[in-house]
Amino acid sequence: MAAGAFLAAFGFFFLAYPYHLMRREQMTLFVYDWDYIRQTYRGGEWLSRFACDFLDQFFHLPAVGPLIVALLLTGIGYVVYRICRHFLGQGLSLGVAALFYAWSFLRETENLYSTRYTLVVLGYLALVLAALQLRKWWMKPVACLLFLVFGAWALGAPAHKYYGKWWGTPEIAYDRMIGLDTEVDRENWDKVLRLSEKDLYMTEASFCYNLASARKGRLGPSLFKHSQNGVNSLFIRISTDRSPFSDGLAGELWFQLGDMTIAEQSAIIALQASPKHNGARYIRRLARASLLSGEDASAQKYLTLLSRTLFYGKWARHLMPGGQSEEVASALQETRSRLSREDFVHYSTRPRPVLLGLLAANPSNSMAREYLLCYDLMALDLDHFMEDYPEGMPAASIYEEAILIWLSMNDRLDGENLARYGIDSSAVARMERFFQHPDRYRNTYWYYYLNAMNDE
Repeated sequence: MAAGAFLAAFGFFFLAYPYHLMRREQMTLFVYDWDYIRQTYRGGEWLSRFACDFLDQFFHLPAVGPLIVALLLTGIGYVVYRICRHFLGQGLSLGVAALFYAWSFLRETENLYSTRYTLVVLGYLALVLAALQLRKWWMKPVACLLFLVFGAWALGAPAHKYYGKWWGTPEIAYDRMIGLDTEVDRENWDKVLRLSEKDLYMTEASFCYNLASARKGRLGPSLFKHSQNGVNSLFIRISTDRSPFSDGLAGELWFQLGDMTIAEQSAIIALQASPKHNGARYIRRLARASLLSGEDASAQKYLTLLSRTLFYGKWARHLMPGGQSEEVASALQETRSRLSREDFVHYSTRPRPVLLGLLAANPSNSMAREYLLCYDLMALDLDHFMEDYPEGMPAASIYEEAILIWLSMNDRLDGENLARYGIDSSAVARMERFFQHPDRYRNTYWYYYLNAMNDE
């Protein structure tokens, strides 16, 4: 029975809920430094805090996280069974153990749950079992009391709001969402496209799909092949009143576009909003953004911290200023040359000026160009779109559709202007058919524009 419980837990968290535990690891950091350990884990509850952070670092590995959680959950069931056998028969003991296992299992699936609670429960149960193992009856309650006092000091309270809710249920769609965040961070763009396809009605999934499409060089052509929530599907607002998940995602876009100022801003806000304010995910982003901005002193601060971790140490030492190989230093310098060098305050809520600044610094930044054009289209700003659209640029169908709307609105829909923008006359005939049967052309900018104007 214990083997079945172990395999059920391992299989669920490895196959059906793969990103849930990885997210926990990204929100914490365990540093192999004695001074750091002494300052971080001193005081009450030291053992549970230390053990939780130590184990959470291994959730970085896809199979090890489920393995650890499966062992902890199976351990809870086993210890409860052993305790119950001192008072109950085998059948009832198995029933109580199964209930404890199922309850702990479901709690582990809760979004904001902490591994620390499972450790605390297992720790207290193990202390009770150890006391019951004593042979003399009068020693059992005394030992139990002493062990519980030790548990209160080393493990903390058996129930606390920090641990999460008393009951949890799996949310597969949410696991896909945090999976998107994980794969965007790893720049696995093909995987991002596959993961987001099931949830494109959600703004975050649409945002990730657009970002992955842009990195594959096809943001424009794919823009209206799925639902869009206006400009929010292109740019997520960065704010202290949003979750680390949203702020972190928003910053990934600006990092890929080449604006390190907003990328750093989002990482700092997400780091402050993370449960322990030391998420490895955001410290790595701050390190990379500082390096690309040429802020070596700032980068060294983050990289020194990461160099003392188990899974990011080699990566950090590889990028450490003063210790970089010629290949790494050359690649960083080449990337820096394409970034905006202007020092001015700008905000993610006003993306157009930032995109124009990126293009002024590097006219070959095709991703910034596509985002600028698509932003104009989603904002229904066709005048700015025509200003931003470079003549001679190969026209995706949505750009042709936007140009035809603008030409039509300005009484310039003639052969000369069609030739100027490289638009075939068949596109005009297609637009005429659209106005006859709009529902047949749902994947066009015409349909989006018509519905957006009607809503206004």
